[in-house]
Amino acid sequence: MTRAHADTLPPVLPIFPLGGVILLPGGRLPLNIFEPRYLAMIDDALGGHRLIGMVQPQRAGIGTNLGTAAAAQGAPDIYGVGCAGRISSFQESGDGRYLITLTGVARFRVVEELSATTPYRQVRTDFQSFAADRREQPAASIDRRRLTARLKLYFDQQGLSADWDAIEAASDQALITSLAMICPFSEAEKQALLEAAGLTERADLILDMIEMALHTGDEDEDAPRH
Repeated sequence: MTRAHADTLPPVLPIFPLGGVILLPGGRLPLNIFEPRYLAMIDDALGGHRLIGMVQPQRAGIGTNLGTAAAAQGAPDIYGVGCAGRISSFQESGDGRYLITLTGVARFRVVEELSATTPYRQVRTDFQSFAADRREQPAASIDRRRLTARLKLYFDQQGLSADWDAIEAASDQALITSLAMICPFSEAEKQALLEAAGLTERADLILDMIEMALHTGDEDEDAPRH
């Protein structure tokens, strides 16, 4: 994918807070849009730069409280790092929904949340912190054999199916990006994966999370049942 140049990335983005969901540069995220405020957001984005910021809300008020009108009205706090996604496909469902796909462009830091007059939330962005997202990534140091072995155990534990031939054929970047986005990790774990410095660090985190889940699962199986 050709990544947008820094100069084309807007200083203000509409955001879509969605828990347990992250978008990474180069990743593809299908979304089913049905809430009126987000339908309006998609309409506005399609008429402009076609970019939307995917962020995760934080729970129990422990997030980045930016002291905005949105926060005052009870909107959830958000994490301080998100990812801009370009609307790369768009379809109307016929029943008032939009079916879209976002393709990840670059991560950003939330500088501040704006007191927007739109029904959706908007933030001021800093893309410079993640300038490397818009350059070719260096080769990662990944033990594919170990990762695949653990992944098969993890998918079995989670009741997930996979096309293992496709996994074997995928590039390191495509595989790690997909795993970070689709594996059922916690919101905090997803955020750690989003904020990881690079591909090798993200791969190491995924392996650690999988092995922790497998270890916890083993303990649960050994626990006495009543």
